[in-house]
Amino acid sequence: MRKAALHNLGCKVNAYETESMQQLLEASGYEIVPFEEAADVYVINTCSVTNIADRKSRQMIHRARKKNPNSVVVAAGCYVQTAREQVQRDNAVDILIGNNKKHELPILLERFFSARQTETASESLALVEDIAKDSDYETLSISRTAERTRAFVKVQDGCNQFCSYCIIPYARGRVRSRQVADVLEEAARIAANGCREVVLTGIHLSSYGVDLGTNLLYLIEEVHKVPGIARIRLGSLEPKIITEEFARRLSKLPKICPHFHLSLQSGCDDTLQRMNRKYTCREYQHVCDILRSNFVHPAITTDVIVGFPGETDEEFETTRRFLRQIGFFEIHIFKYSRREGTRAAKMKHQVPEEIKQVRSETLFGDLAPMNEEYLKYYLGRQVEVLLEEKVSFSGQEYFLGHTKEYVKIAVAASEQEGANLENKLVQGVVLSKLKEHVLLMENVLEEA
Repeated sequence: MRKAALHNLGCKVNAYETESMQQLLEASGYEIVPFEEAADVYVINTCSVTNIADRKSRQMIHRARKKNPNSVVVAAGCYVQTAREQVQRDNAVDILIGNNKKHELPILLERFFSARQTETASESLALVEDIAKDSDYETLSISRTAERTRAFVKVQDGCNQFCSYCIIPYARGRVRSRQVADVLEEAARIAANGCREVVLTGIHLSSYGVDLGTNLLYLIEEVHKVPGIARIRLGSLEPKIITEEFARRLSKLPKICPHFHLSLQSGCDDTLQRMNRKYTCREYQHVCDILRSNFVHPAITTDVIVGFPGETDEEFETTRRFLRQIGFFEIHIFKYSRREGTRAAKMKHQVPEEIKQVRSETLFGDLAPMNEEYLKYYLGRQVEVLLEEKVSFSGQEYFLGHTKEYVKIAVAASEQEGANLENKLVQGVVLSKLKEHVLLMENVLEEA
């Protein structure tokens, strides 16, 4: 039996696709081993969101080759898609697979092994086509997930937005949506294997259905009907998808997690315009108001890029004020990374790295009190938690999980008389803050 090892770089969509490729290999008779072990096949699902991601992808490819010079090294995904000629010249790579062709991995491997046996495998195999011309959604799926409690379900691929800093439309192509029936079948399989929560994800999730004559809200309402699924969480959303009707209908679905990751990138309109983002700060704030009027204490999280080309000290301070004004639960802060092939890479007034670093540290400092303020709300309140794993804090064991808002909650294992609460929905009163933004819950009652 041949052994295969896989390594994922990048986003949740990539992680989903890596799991799918792993299950395809298992179904084809491969034994899956950790990436650090010797294997006959190494699959690296690459990322290309920044120049740094490109470099990490190359490093992992070469690391695989060093582990076993006689192995078959497969490079798949976004870096392959955006730098095909460069990857094809790399002697460390045997097989190249672009986006939308990952389902053909077992077939390409067998073709390569057959050629090697007849001594005709003199150069790499490549299945990388012009993604912009591909209008079909790739037929990848999973039956189970490494995380027993939570499964990411990819429902959409591609992006039509063309933000000035982003290479992804060139790496992933235009918007392509998965058929509703296919999503429902996968959600049912996952639920049958014991998973309680699904996270609907995509490259540009808000665009789901534009090519099918439907929309994301309809898909959510259909997934809500799947037996066995207790929670539905949403991946990153564009602000403009949130309307009064969208929020009102979501609020009527008890399985929906009121945890909304709304992409922002900057709290300054001038910067947003240079980024080619299609909303203003005023429109963004209105969306947050809509969510807060339809849900009780929703968790609103976001992404922010500091040091975008042309960002002045005044623009940065405008962003700081706007972030405090919104009052986010969490903010993912990124220093702008120049990406060749994008419009932003050619813009004047690139911000020096040392200034980006200072601005990043400043925002991290601003975030701490916002996070504390959000968490304080739960002290003394009863919450529902999906417990996921057993962890240790200061030598004591706890069951750790999340509320629907994605607040981390710990339950002392010593008080549960040996019960295994992993993958269980429980309710209890929040007692205090433990550490590392984790709240401690007592009076635990397991749900039926």
